[in-house]
Amino acid sequence: MVTTASQAPRTVYTVSQLNQEVRSLLETTLPPLWVEGEISNLARPRSGHLYFTLKDSAAQVRCAMFRNRNLLLRFQPGDGQRVLVRARAGLYPARGEFQLVVDHMEEAGEGALRRAFEALKARLEQEGLFDPAHKRPLPAFPRRLGVITSPTGAAIRDVLTVLRRRFPALPVLIYPVPVQGEGAGGQIAAAIEEADRRRDVDVLLVTRGGGSLEDLWAFNEEVVARAIHACGLPVVSAVGHEVDVTISDLVADQRAPTPSAAAELISPDGPALLHQVRGLRDRLLQLTTQHHRRASDRLNGLARRLQARHPGQLLRDRSQRLDELDQRLRHAMAQRLARHTQALDHLRARLRQGDPRLTIRRREEQRLALERRLHAAVRQQLQAREQRLSGLGRALHAVSPLATLSRGYAIARQGADGPVLRDSTQVAPGDAVRVRLHRGQLDCRVERVHGEPEGGKQ
Repeated sequence: MVTTASQAPRTVYTVSQLNQEVRSLLETTLPPLWVEGEISNLARPRSGHLYFTLKDSAAQVRCAMFRNRNLLLRFQPGDGQRVLVRARAGLYPARGEFQLVVDHMEEAGEGALRRAFEALKARLEQEGLFDPAHKRPLPAFPRRLGVITSPTGAAIRDVLTVLRRRFPALPVLIYPVPVQGEGAGGQIAAAIEEADRRRDVDVLLVTRGGGSLEDLWAFNEEVVARAIHACGLPVVSAVGHEVDVTISDLVADQRAPTPSAAAELISPDGPALLHQVRGLRDRLLQLTTQHHRRASDRLNGLARRLQARHPGQLLRDRSQRLDELDQRLRHAMAQRLARHTQALDHLRARLRQGDPRLTIRRREEQRLALERRLHAAVRQQLQAREQRLSGLGRALHAVSPLATLSRGYAIARQGADGPVLRDSTQVAPGDAVRVRLHRGQLDCRVERVHGEPEGGKQ
């Protein structure tokens, strides 16, 4: 703030502040807008951003499209190309340059067509032309297929190739029409109306190969959409490639991504049908064979029943039954005799077992066995006692003083029968001492008495 005596207070901006104010004013005042123009001075720095000038015959404006937005481009922009951009007005503060920050770009011609496509699509959808309730099912086995397309295009060749492979018996009636250019939409609509009026076919295919949006535009015209909607025949639309969607695709009863896919959709699968017919034939032959086998088995059963009721057969059966009963009687008598013989042998064996001589012999054998067991038990007891006595003797010897003497120790007594010496203070020089060794004794006399050895008592 600067104040002088001749002037009122005034606000002074730095250049940076001014540019920031202008930038804020532009960004908050102007909404996002669409601008059409020609690209020039296109630059692609390593950052991935795009910088270019958008111009027309009288003016130009600098533009910037940042990397996160230009990655979504469906085409490669270049100098001299006319484009339509959606952008926000702004200012580059470092240089004070007015610029547009672009967030979407499309080719100008295709953009206009795209807007017309979206407008017509919204209007027809609101009228109900896309309603699934109006969709008709395709016939499972069409008698004749009508194809509305260019007779020299790749689409009809693809359709015929698929039909030759899948169902060559399906007749094809071609309604030749131009598929692009001025007046193509009206001729396509007229062909649809003619096919609906003549009813020479029972399903229609409206198709062409791929191309740009402008090439496919005939199938986006309202006259074609209304002709398809009014047609009483089922209509399949296959226009362009899989990513292309036209108004005719949305109105038609079925949409196929390509002409070949449309042929697959309309035609029956001939190899599969042939396989099914062969399976049905084999099944019929199998059922016929089974029926014949069952009838033959029933006939043979009836013949057996008739033969079973013959008098000669009954007589043979009764004779066989008599022989069977005779064999059973003989077998039963033999079994009964065998049982009685076995019982008699059992009684004889019991009588032999009751003989006193057998009892005496068994008791004598038992006595001998008990005697052998008694002798064995006495020997075991004697051996155990001997082993215990030997063990006790070894233990007694281990604690005996004599055993200690055998390891090099000696027992010293005061005099011949005095007490055992345990301390050097019990004797004086000149006393008699008797020393007992492991073998023999020594009579000694004390010459000198030593006190307790170093390190304490031992």
